[in-house]
Amino acid sequence: MDAKRPAPGQPAPAFSLPGTLAAQVSLQPRNGRWLALYFYPRDDTPGCTIESAAFRDAHAAFAAAGCDVAGVSRDSLASHQRFRDKLALPFDLLSDSDEQVCERYGVMRIKNMYGKQVRGIERSTFLIDPEGVLRHEWRGVKVPGHVEAVLATLLELQAH
Repeated sequence: MDAKRPAPGQPAPAFSLPGTLAAQVSLQPRNGRWLALYFYPRDDTPGCTIESAAFRDAHAAFAAAGCDVAGVSRDSLASHQRFRDKLALPFDLLSDSDEQVCERYGVMRIKNMYGKQVRGIERSTFLIDPEGVLRHEWRGVKVPGHVEAVLATLLELQAH
């Protein structure tokens, strides 16, 4: 396992990032709530739009289960705000423009885009419990069915 990658059962890497709803969003305090923290490559791209809309559509189910949702990318807050407004997202988008939180979660990867190698975010989601412990992770996410899998895992973990 990559030394920079958190492992399920261990404390999730701490963070504090500017958000579109709250001036700063931090891992703690969680106030008894879970967190579905998803990292996505870029605002307003096809896969990221579908993924964010799926989290939006499932937001009431996450909220009913005591789980907040937040999306993270390297885009600026202004870009995030436009994206959030366009999709009517009911949750925060967090700006990690210096990639520090992306590095802590081990989501930065070299990817091939149109024959060129570029450094970017590997689509990933982390489910963090109210005590700040990482309970489940998804890396290299394929968008179809992903949000449903996160919600099902959340409900299963809460049942135990």
